[in-house]
Amino acid sequence: MLLEVANLSVWYDKAMLINNLSMGVDTGELVSLVGPNGAGKSTLLRAITGLVAWERELTRRSTHGEVKLEGTVTFDGERIDQVPAHEIVKRGLILCPERRRPFREMTVIDNLMVGSYLSKDKDEAQNNLDKVYELFPVLKNRTKQISGTLSGGEQQMLAVGRALMSKPKLLCIDEPSTGLAPILRAEVFQKIGDISKLGITVLLVEQDVSTVFKMTSRNYVLSSGKIIAQGTGEQLLQDEVVRKTYLGL
Repeated sequence: MLLEVANLSVWYDKAMLINNLSMGVDTGELVSLVGPNGAGKSTLLRAITGLVAWERELTRRSTHGEVKLEGTVTFDGERIDQVPAHEIVKRGLILCPERRRPFREMTVIDNLMVGSYLSKDKDEAQNNLDKVYELFPVLKNRTKQISGTLSGGEQQMLAVGRALMSKPKLLCIDEPSTGLAPILRAEVFQKIGDISKLGITVLLVEQDVSTVFKMTSRNYVLSSGKIIAQGTGEQLLQDEVVRKTYLGL
């Protein structure tokens, strides 16, 4: 198993956001995390990619409430729950964050090259850039454009492209359809499917269940920091309680 999360719990001050959660992702899978707002989906991605541990270190030097993390996260055979976030990136576990977050004053090409900062090989960086442009031709056409002037859909493609510049073994994508018109949402999901077909393992957080379940090999349903169901899209949609109570369908 490429990613294995075991008995993970996360507290922000006294609020438990993740409650003794276990899950896993195999190499080559496209797996989704779905569930209502506030279920803990983004917190789980932040815990997996080392950002919760980073926040925990910050709170030890501040007067704000303490951040706590218990349990284990294993990636590619090694425990990473105590590993700094930048070291996790070096190992190939990459987060594409919610709401895109480009460096708005920088050009498209500069944003993309930020994603390759770990690469010391210019030829490798150029090869990665060529692959991103092949996947997202619109970015090649906007190379010198300031990122803040792109449409929402183009910014999402830029965010995913920037993440791909790091050559991920596992790409975590958080809510890629947020704020997008239906036609752009469909295009972004198509691109995520294309990424999976390239052999890149993907863990996708998304609320558009009707689309996601057609793409994924497996799915986890989260509620109040717990996994309350898992299975294929077809299996989950056949469960009336899950469908109505947790998926809003």
